[in-house]
Amino acid sequence: MTVRETPPLTPIVLASASPRRRALLRQLGLPFRTVPSRVSEELSDELPPGTLVERLAELKARDVAARIPQGLVIGADTVVVVDGRVLGKPADPAEAEAMLTLLQGRWHEVFTGVAVAAAGGHRVLVAHERTRVAFKPLDPDRIRRYVATGEPLDKAGAYAIQGRAAAFVAGIRGCYSNVVGLPLARLADILEEFGVRVI
Repeated sequence: MTVRETPPLTPIVLASASPRRRALLRQLGLPFRTVPSRVSEELSDELPPGTLVERLAELKARDVAARIPQGLVIGADTVVVVDGRVLGKPADPAEAEAMLTLLQGRWHEVFTGVAVAAAGGHRVLVAHERTRVAFKPLDPDRIRRYVATGEPLDKAGAYAIQGRAAAFVAGIRGCYSNVVGLPLARLADILEEFGVRVI
């Protein structure tokens, strides 16, 4: 009887230190390690949001892919958009309050770019996902209390849909994991292009 060996899994690297992206990637059941990228998240906000997040995701993936001998690198970047204005991470509590004041009582969009790069950066596939999110009306005191928790300070748009800000969400149209920071269905499709099957 011949025993067939299972081929080794393609090493996967997440180019992010984000605990939210790590938690999301674990949902796909693929082993991975993290190597944070050294790329600045600042690019011209004059770019269309989809292009902006794709470029940043690609830069992050390429940065780490250039430093590993084998495997695939996943890069991602998320922004919130309202009235054509791109909201990244707030610089301080005052800016977080201003962002949440802008978002309350209305719909906004969340864009996440995702890139997968082969080691050495010889092949890269990039895409983005867009999700619409509606917030309930929020009074200034409620916004201040939320900002005081510290949760919004390292989040695009100054909120975490998977955290306490879930209480603010009146509706969502599109991919939920995209709003958290990594569009899993889109990522699974890209990984399959590299021969990695999630299921």
